[in-house]
Amino acid sequence: MYTNFAVATATGGGLSSTLIMVVIMVAIFYFMLIRPENKRKKEAENMRNSLKKGDWLTTIGGVYGRVVAITDRTVVIETSEDRVRVEFLKSAIGSVGTLDEQAAAQQRPGRKAAKNEEVAPVEEDQPETEENTEEHAEE
Repeated sequence: MYTNFAVATATGGGLSSTLIMVVIMVAIFYFMLIRPENKRKKEAENMRNSLKKGDWLTTIGGVYGRVVAITDRTVVIETSEDRVRVEFLKSAIGSVGTLDEQAAAQQRPGRKAAKNEEVAPVEEDQPETEENTEEHAEE
């Protein structure tokens, strides 16, 4: 009878630790994946809602132009000096700003890239000498 009590206690303890691990995994999943994605969606929606006439934008398909008309669901952009106008859904807008501004934003290193540059050692090229080339030839 004593052994059955010990088995029941061990099983109950295993169940609670398993439940705690599942809760921790769900919390990690939420903070690492779901929350950042919702934040990106919210920023994109704010960017699309803050459009005004005269803004320059690039669509997700790569079309670049100036905004000439805006409705609640669509945006009409002028793509060239020939006054070619194309209408897109707001969800098709990739980024807002001139091409120079967009290129500068992409070239700016992020926090992770800056950390990697600081930590990574810089390797210097050694000039080839006759001794180095002979050693490599023998190998």
